[in-house]
Amino acid sequence: MSSGQHALSELRATIDRIDREIVALLAERVRCLDKVVEVKTRENLPAAIPERVEEVVAHVRTQAETAGMPPELAELLWRRLIEWSIAYEEGHLPRR
Repeated sequence: MSSGQHALSELRATIDRIDREIVALLAERVRCLDKVVEVKTRENLPAAIPERVEEVVAHVRTQAETAGMPPELAELLWRRLIEWSIAYEEGHLPRR
């Protein structure tokens, strides 16, 4: 194996480790949604709260910029994650 192939192999292993950590954190986030559904059911709140969506996106953009990640990538990922989360909550909240 050449030194370039070895370096690429090590980088791929690092990416695989990071992906495992991201998946574990996202799984924790999804488990938290079940608790969110309980609170929103009790408080009679909707799944989508637009002000909260924008607050989360703004916060994530700031965190991304601080971490050296393109904020537009963070926003793209989080808007999709939030969209999925809202659909998940809507599927678990009682019908109004």
